[in-house]
Amino acid sequence: MSIFSVVSEVETSDSFHLSRLLLLLNAFAGPQRDQAIEGITKLAKLDFFLRYPSYLEKGLSARHANPDAAGVREFERDSVESRMVRFKYGPWDFRYRRFLNILVGKGLAHVYLRGRTVHVGITESGRAVANRLAEHAEFADLKHRSKLLKTHFDLSASTLVKFVYDTFPEIGTMRLGSPIQQ
Repeated sequence: MSIFSVVSEVETSDSFHLSRLLLLLNAFAGPQRDQAIEGITKLAKLDFFLRYPSYLEKGLSARHANPDAAGVREFERDSVESRMVRFKYGPWDFRYRRFLNILVGKGLAHVYLRGRTVHVGITESGRAVANRLAEHAEFADLKHRSKLLKTHFDLSASTLVKFVYDTFPEIGTMRLGSPIQQ
């Protein structure tokens, strides 16, 4: 199987995306285990940093935190799957609503409206699955980076959007489907 086949398979695998989102939701659940991420936009921006750890590293530096904390390995900098693609709404995937519907349908996440903002939280079943995932070495980086995001990027959605576009202005000027050079 070619590397392109493997990358394509991972990118189209809902299971991988759902696992990553569960780990992120679990990290943001807070000490009371009942906090939710305020808005799909915020969820997408946070997931951007998980999907593209080189940008997490740069973001940490811009927030005056230690960029080495991201633990980005050399293969992550140059791999095909680490090359970000500009989607309709920037570097964030258009499939979040579908992913959230799957997580809710499986009883792993819950969503609710407060005003016009969709809040996304994790259920006890989702937390159990996230904790089981976190026990596997393959998910250690995602778990660690999700905690870094909670510590350094738990900002309002509008502040996070402004930070991303101010820190990475190249994201807003690209054509749809274009890879973003790192």
